[in-house]
Amino acid sequence: MSNSTDYFVHASSYVEQPSKIGKGTKVWHFSHIMENTIIGEGCNLGQNVVISPDCVLGNNVKIQNNVSVYTGVILEDDVFCGPSCVFTNVTNPRSHVSRKEEYKRTLVKRGASIGANATIVCGVTLGAYSFIGAGSVVTHDVPNHAMMYGNPARLRGWMCYCGIKLDLPALIEGASDTTCRDCGRRYQKKGLTVTELS
Repeated sequence: MSNSTDYFVHASSYVEQPSKIGKGTKVWHFSHIMENTIIGEGCNLGQNVVISPDCVLGNNVKIQNNVSVYTGVILEDDVFCGPSCVFTNVTNPRSHVSRKEEYKRTLVKRGASIGANATIVCGVTLGAYSFIGAGSVVTHDVPNHAMMYGNPARLRGWMCYCGIKLDLPALIEGASDTTCRDCGRRYQKKGLTVTELS
């Protein structure tokens, strides 16, 4: 068990070196942090989480039980990964063909949330504060603040910074604006781009 003043690793978990774990981060039961990973401050990694070599996690990332973050995946600050959500890093895997040189980059931008059992196919970018519904399969890039769900995941609406659905049309073109009924933040939508207004 590593219980330093900086971070906590449960006795049943294993951290390979070199790796960097930020202050206040907690790694719970039966997890495996592989070499050359960077994990930011204040993160929480649940039971049976695997972080593969060379992965980067920002600050305040929350990863629930049974999630594997594979090489090529980058999670920015404040990302939430629900239980058993799935990342991939090769589009055409074969057991008998090595494709380690073909790993694709998957970027999950700041504040995005991924629901339980969702699958994120490699090579996509999930926009800032986007929201992926439980059980969804994401096969293409996701705009900032987009709410996506289904198989394959489709745009169903827009989400506030605070995680409340915004009163904005999903697919209708043109401009519109709204205020979050929960936190009062104001947003404008132009086409498929949603921006917070100052």
